[in-house]
Amino acid sequence: MSAQPQAKAINDGAVSTEDTNVDEIFATWLKQFGAALEGGDVDSLIALSDANCHWKDLLSFTWSYPVFVGHDEIRSCLNEQLPKVGAGDVRLAAGRAAPRLHKRGGRQVIEGYFDFDTRLGKGSGFVRLLFNPEDARNPKAWSILTSLQELKGFEERINDRRPIGDEFSQYKITENWKEVREAKKSFADRDPEVLIVGGGHCGLILASRLGLMGVDTLVVEKEDNVGDTWRKRYHSLTLHNESVANHFPFIPFPPSFPIWLSKDQLADWLESYATSMECNVWNSTKVVGASFDESSKKWTVTLEKPGGTLREINCKHVVFSTGVSGSIPKIPHMEGIENFKGEVIHSAEFTTGAKYKGKKVLVVGTGNSGHDVAQDLVVNGTGEVHMLQRSPTCVVSLEPTATAVYRIFHEGLNVEDIDLMAASVPYDVLVDTYQHMCKRAAENDKEMLAGLNAAGMETWYGSDNTGFHMMYLRGEGGYYIDVGCSQMIIDGRIKMVHTNNSEHFVENGLLMKDGSVNEYDAVIMCTGFKNMQENVRAIMGDGVADKVGSVWGFDDQFMMKNMYRHTAQENFWIMGGALIDARVFSRYLAILLTAELRDIKLQ
Repeated sequence: MSAQPQAKAINDGAVSTEDTNVDEIFATWLKQFGAALEGGDVDSLIALSDANCHWKDLLSFTWSYPVFVGHDEIRSCLNEQLPKVGAGDVRLAAGRAAPRLHKRGGRQVIEGYFDFDTRLGKGSGFVRLLFNPEDARNPKAWSILTSLQELKGFEERINDRRPIGDEFSQYKITENWKEVREAKKSFADRDPEVLIVGGGHCGLILASRLGLMGVDTLVVEKEDNVGDTWRKRYHSLTLHNESVANHFPFIPFPPSFPIWLSKDQLADWLESYATSMECNVWNSTKVVGASFDESSKKWTVTLEKPGGTLREINCKHVVFSTGVSGSIPKIPHMEGIENFKGEVIHSAEFTTGAKYKGKKVLVVGTGNSGHDVAQDLVVNGTGEVHMLQRSPTCVVSLEPTATAVYRIFHEGLNVEDIDLMAASVPYDVLVDTYQHMCKRAAENDKEMLAGLNAAGMETWYGSDNTGFHMMYLRGEGGYYIDVGCSQMIIDGRIKMVHTNNSEHFVENGLLMKDGSVNEYDAVIMCTGFKNMQENVRAIMGDGVADKVGSVWGFDDQFMMKNMYRHTAQENFWIMGGALIDARVFSRYLAILLTAELRDIKLQ
């Protein structure tokens, strides 16, 4: 399963360790694992794992993000890769959580972290050992994660490796810090090595990592200020996942931040983060042309700066980072909409319901945006609000259901430890986990769901009952985390309309199958956004977009399509996802880019 955005395993609860020496059991297994790894003893490595073990790798052994399931796949990988990797010095992880006995997915496991070295750098791993009290001294690995954390010679310049900064006070140079910073940001005397298109959280986090690894990076952002993409969203928008899961690398949110961040708080944070991490950002700048030279392996990119000034740059790599799942509105064909005389907008254009006070509005779509817009309309005094449902919707309560996927962030571990743990969950285990969570959700939310169904809303948990978070990972949409709109629907303050009961739009509204017309003053399309491939097409052209293909969702190897890794277009990369995905996978994409630039190869 690979470059999968962060999955969150069920926390079944800690298990008493009163009669179990967890540290000793884990240390014994790790010693055997380390000896076998360093000695290239594949048979012994297999013997230390369960027959259904999942071994997931993040660059350290494979230079990719694959998962190997069962002894045959693991053996095949190790036989091929171990001679290239030079793995050694396997040891208990320094500065991470101690081994512990826990329950995951109904199984007792010993969880622990380890560090190791490879020819290319330093790695960290996480393992879950199946614990059987009857045979406690011989546990088998249920899941293993190995990851490359640092590239030798290009480690992030933080902590003990940070700059001294005395060159200014001791007059080693004539410029002060601000003058040096402005000169570096201007790129007046050079071109960047990496161009990042898009200055949202993904672009900035990747730029911060690349900068700390010594890669000269420029971020171009079409908005006037960093964070404006969030500031311009609708008035009441807040994040639907907890701030504890959304920390940025290097600068976590302060402990005073609310659990649910508003759009403007996040926008301001992005702006301050870009400044603090010394990201080179050109605002109000658009890509107006791009071509790749097959002989030099370089991009020529034409940028339009404020005032229409053009700047042509030549760079080795381009990273596309223009949104979680695209930013071009997706507006489905709806019969007769061209005849409707009222206002028709997409949710991307919606700011506040105040302008619709006393009017009749139809909201098309029943995902998060549709519900948020409908709720905002009601709160601001819209005369009548209808929601048009086109397919069943996965509706979950914010608490306890939606927050359950982030329960792992409340286990007392630091974020870096949680990221490794969460990244270790393979696809089939994730499916089982989410199906189990949906069974709990159906019980927890049964009263709300019954009320919604009675009000005319069709609900479900997806085609395989894995729920809202798997829908997100698959790029399907069609879910809502309830922050108050569900009760408005139940109470009749928002009325449901269905496509199977309607015919087509007419001048003054929507013609229903019974011959009546639902009259509206405005229609708001909350119908999502096109695949990020279309963003690529709009900026980089058909050739690049067609070569790259669809973005996001799982491919046939359960890797995220075209995310955080090589695409079919040489030297073109894509960085997307939620805040947690950016925090985790920016590390690995930064390593890949640095290795490409410095001609470092696994073999």
